[in-house]
Amino acid sequence: MNFLKDIAKEIDNEYASLVSDGVSAGDTNNFIDTGSYIFNGLVSGSIFGGIPGNKITALAGESSTGKTYFCLGLVEHFLKSSDDSGVIYFESESAISKRLIEDRGIDSSRMMLVPVTTVQEFRTQAIRILDKYLQQPQEDRKPLMFVLDSLGMLSTTKEIEDSEAGKETRDMTRAQVVKSIFRVLTLKLGKANVPLIVTNHTYDVVGSYIPTKEMGGGSGLKYAASTIIYLSKKKEKDSQEVVGNIIKAKSAKSRLAKENAQVETRLFYDERGLDSYYGLLELGEKYGVFTKVGNRFQIGEAKVYPKAIYQDPEKYFTPEIMQALDECAAKEFLYGA
Repeated sequence: MNFLKDIAKEIDNEYASLVSDGVSAGDTNNFIDTGSYIFNGLVSGSIFGGIPGNKITALAGESSTGKTYFCLGLVEHFLKSSDDSGVIYFESESAISKRLIEDRGIDSSRMMLVPVTTVQEFRTQAIRILDKYLQQPQEDRKPLMFVLDSLGMLSTTKEIEDSEAGKETRDMTRAQVVKSIFRVLTLKLGKANVPLIVTNHTYDVVGSYIPTKEMGGGSGLKYAASTIIYLSKKKEKDSQEVVGNIIKAKSAKSRLAKENAQVETRLFYDERGLDSYYGLLELGEKYGVFTKVGNRFQIGEAKVYPKAIYQDPEKYFTPEIMQALDECAAKEFLYGA
């Protein structure tokens, strides 16, 4: 309709457009692989998907639940998706080193580490980078991703000033400051097609009848994030030796897939790292792709133990099987599938 197009020009709003032309700050056309097929299914409804490529995604959990590990996995897959891509990594925990990055196979020359101390410092620097990025012609913009690791460790300018003055009072305005950051950033990130991954801490809700975890930092990130995943862990043992963690991921909020869905993936302490295929056997069994016979799975004529399958996954997870599992993921994680 020419009338509506004329209105879009008249109001001089750079974000306004006819929905039929696509919603620049809303449509999601690309995804970033998480490194785990079942985790991809949880956040996007497809084992070949991942986190949305132009939205805010929050990973929240207690210490050592794999938040930074998942972030670095996303960085690795994002950089591999394009030779021209780059990552701005805002870091507040002093946990990142050159050796850690390069041991993960990440191209350190395309990743910029930006230490930040306060939420105001993060806001100022993120907006400056985005404004500079948006000044470039759209065809000249290279793929860019932001990571904030972590929001929970950022203080405020007032907290630092009070600390320097010897005051021990808590900054009660922090939640409002955090909310203001995401009010400004959300549309800019969508317009620029820049994803933001935020890690955050969780705490136990006092007085809750059922033990409940809640994400810290107020409501700002909860409203702004397209996807919020809560992570928890339990030890993974091989005989008596602890070899890693089973990471339980729960979708607390999602604009792409079902909320409150849960999956488990496995994170080894050694060079194996994240087990890409873990969790697919249970998904396939639920929808009839695999048949479980006792403690083993029937695959063709053979009955195979899960451990043997995960040790040689490409032998058993053939392209045909993976396609069938992708259809299962749509039924499991998407509304109306």
